Amino acid sequence: MVNGARPATDEDGRHGRLSRERVLAAALDLVDREGLAALAMRRLGAELGVEAMSLYRYAPGKTALLDGVVEALFLQLEERLAAAPAPEAAAATTEWRAELHRIARITYQVCLDHPEGAPLIFTRFTEVPLARRAPAVLRDHERVLGVLWDAGFDERRSAPVLRAFTAWVLGYVSVELRAMVDNPREPDPAFRLGLYRMPSDELPRLRATAPALARRGGPEGLAAGLDALLDRFVERDL
Repeated sequence: MVNGARPATDEDGRHGRLSRERVLAAALDLVDREGLAALAMRRLGAELGVEAMSLYRYAPGKTALLDGVVEALFLQLEERLAAAPAPEAAAATTEWRAELHRIARITYQVCLDHPEGAPLIFTRFTEVPLARRAPAVLRDHERVLGVLWDAGFDERRSAPVLRAFTAWVLGYVSVELRAMVDNPREPDPAFRLGLYRMPSDELPRLRATAPALARRGGPEGLAAGLDALLDRFVERDL
């Protein structure tokens, strides 16, 4: 203790008392700024102004921190969904489809706002069993199922729609976030993408299409694919 100041405890950080939400938000912020390689207990403790050991009550190890970043992303998704107005269905769009579009669009926005952390959603979903996922993640699954059940889909019919919806949204995001640029400082598209590294005789179509692939499809592409997917399920039940 120096000059009468008490040492930081596991409840005190540089900017006030710790909480799980604050720790996870700080972890996501660190990943946003410096990438996943920077995420470690010691470094996160320094960010929050506490000893690393103080964080173990909120995340007992590196794996828990990774899952915590995913949780922080889904907590942010919940906040944005709560803040965004409910959709007004167009004449040709049912209310439940409009709501699925809203969930998909805001999920897309959250992921693109956190390109360093969003890939963790894909990897942790393959490693963490359903029942062990964070409550915010489970609430997201429940939210989509709620929309489907309210629209008349039962357990049997809603399961494949949920799988397809999740696969499309996360798959679309993963393609949007994939690395494409070989040399960011190069203004010429061919050299910027490193097309000279691809044998023209073996990969002519990929070389020709790469500049278009490097452009993001945006929310419009997300919506178009989602409509095509939902049309398929609706038509099958007619």
